[in-house]
Amino acid sequence: MPTLASRTLDNGLDTGLERQGRIDLACAFRWAARLNLHEAIANHFSLALSADGRDFLINPYGRHFSQMRASDLLRLHTDDPEALNRPDAPDITAWALHGALHRNNPQARCILHVHSKYATVLACLADSRLPPIEQNSMRFFERVAIDEGFDGMGLGDEAERVSRLLGDKPILLMGNHGLLVAAPSVAQAFDDLYYFERACEVYLSALASGRPLRIASDEVARKTMQQWLDYPGFAERHFSALREMLLESEPNFAG
Repeated sequence: MPTLASRTLDNGLDTGLERQGRIDLACAFRWAARLNLHEAIANHFSLALSADGRDFLINPYGRHFSQMRASDLLRLHTDDPEALNRPDAPDITAWALHGALHRNNPQARCILHVHSKYATVLACLADSRLPPIEQNSMRFFERVAIDEGFDGMGLGDEAERVSRLLGDKPILLMGNHGLLVAAPSVAQAFDDLYYFERACEVYLSALASGRPLRIASDEVARKTMQQWLDYPGFAERHFSALREMLLESEPNFAG
């Protein structure tokens, strides 16, 4: 969307790349609200701007996902001691968790953290593994890290601990807590969020039937996972469609 990316904010400081990142992240917030993937004002998304990940965008505390605009997003640095003293400061857990994640995982450009219904239910089970029962769940075969050491809200040492669990996985299922998705772009992160939540919904619905599950072999699951990874431009096309729909119905998100 070059016409949007070429605009600058009123302060004239944003590059086209940052501008497009703001638009995409605001779009992700709005669609998370539309799809009921959020939880009141408790969740948070971020997008790294610098190569080392320490300079990033994140949502301000208290603004509802359904009202988020590109210009609302805060540009912060992980080492800024005054980040929580500004009038539009981020949520304290968002600052701690995303700061640690971006500092320790520079490859994770976009990080989405939600307490979506079905992923959170899975995170509450003693066995939080997602078996390969259909092709959406197979997409995440061997690509989910599970945190089984919950020790309170993501502050201080807990934020640092969680930030080191991600590794090279796109999904961190946070036991007793919720879901965290990490990806190289907003489009990929949102696509993973959407499909992981769908996969959790199908799995839990299948469990509720009380009938035996048809679980694919590791070989088939691994093959299907790779086919997902090789699928040409899927996440980008999905997110582009969402952005176009939002531009028609809620164009103020890009402002």
